[in-house]
Amino acid sequence: MSTSLEQLFAKTKAENRAALIAYIPAGFPTIDGCNKAIKALAAAGVDAIEIGFPYSDPVMDGPTIQEAADISLKAGTNAHDVFAALKTASECGVACVVMTYWNPIEKFGVEKFAQAIADNGGSGVITPDLPIEESKQWLEATKKYAINPIYVVAPSSSSERIAQVTAKTGGFVYAASVMGVTGARSSISVDARDLVSRIRSTSQLPVSVGLGVSTREQAREVAGYADGVIVGSAFIKLLLNAESEQKGLDAVSALAKDLAAGVREGR
Repeated sequence: MSTSLEQLFAKTKAENRAALIAYIPAGFPTIDGCNKAIKALAAAGVDAIEIGFPYSDPVMDGPTIQEAADISLKAGTNAHDVFAALKTASECGVACVVMTYWNPIEKFGVEKFAQAIADNGGSGVITPDLPIEESKQWLEATKKYAINPIYVVAPSSSSERIAQVTAKTGGFVYAASVMGVTGARSSISVDARDLVSRIRSTSQLPVSVGLGVSTREQAREVAGYADGVIVGSAFIKLLLNAESEQKGLDAVSALAKDLAAGVREGR
């Protein structure tokens, strides 16, 4: 049975901790391998899973995620595989969302895409390149199928812009901790804490920080001020560099347990 983002953040709030959100592209390292990774992440204590829709022109993604998306695309991963991965996550009992650029939504059919998210247990969709000014059709579709439209706010956003964007957002606000692309970093930008407090001054929604978290210490640090900690590249790197599928899954599981402990130590 799937968990909604609303249920998840109510639970983590009651437990006085942040949620741990993991990102994996659909079809990576293979269709079967992706399903195994989703199950390993859920079993290791991840609270929510973000399924990436592999895309050929990923403006926000760093080299690690681009490499994974490339592997997935070359294997022929399509929209139906994305929804199947979402269903796998949903059946693991974690809250789950899809992260996608706008083009695949438009290509699939805006309303059909929103319906497929709902039908497969998804609680929302993160659209990093969709401006709110061009969102009318998407917002109508997400409302119709009761899924959350999740927008990304960057440190460069003005306070006025943050207020406009968060007013259209559901589920949680995605705070990009740094200017630039995704990827594990040795330290978390000081902009992240400042951005979270700026978002909080205009919105009651939970705020999740993404871009750069890769260690228990970083997870603990971000969990001290954010409602959710998003980790993607660190998991993907382990799968990319593993000698075998099983070793990759074991490494992902160990890191997830470590990060799950980190978000619980943040407060």
